[in-house]
Amino acid sequence: MIRARFYGAAVLGTCVTLAACGDRGAFDPESPYAPGVARNEQAVDATLVGHRLMHAGEYELAIDAFERAAVTHGLTSDILLGIGSASLGLGRLQTAERLLRQALDQDERSPEIWNNLGVVLMELGETSEASQSFQRAYALDDGASDSIRDNLRFALEKLENPEYNEDNDQNYKLVRRGSSDYLIRQIP
Repeated sequence: MIRARFYGAAVLGTCVTLAACGDRGAFDPESPYAPGVARNEQAVDATLVGHRLMHAGEYELAIDAFERAAVTHGLTSDILLGIGSASLGLGRLQTAERLLRQALDQDERSPEIWNNLGVVLMELGETSEASQSFQRAYALDDGASDSIRDNLRFALEKLENPEYNEDNDQNYKLVRRGSSDYLIRQIP
């Protein structure tokens, strides 16, 4: 009997609490709790979320976000570029190369894709092909990106002197569409 009253009181308390939560989408800056789901609002584009996660170094989560974006937008060159770049960040070089080449099949005039493919090829030890990728990226970008120029310079130096990398701590720079760029560091 006591147990039944206790459960009845708990259910009643829960119902009263839920009824008080009326407007779930409202943001109260005084509340210590996260706002509820704003059901009438537009969701943030998963591609943008993927780019933000890449910038934060959360490559697995970025891949998930880009895959969600692919459901909405299809496998565009930008989404393939994002997944390929995240795969590179995770050290999945063959997957990254395959995805970036697929992105190039869709958009061969993208300096970002050419640059990131060059980074993958450098990691795979394909310095000659990487330098060609960087040259294409630099030409398509009209020399505007410092990251692409630095990658090209390093690839050409390594091509001339294969021992160049031994004592040099080189930071490869991934480039994305938009305002920021990614940095992939060599693992010693």
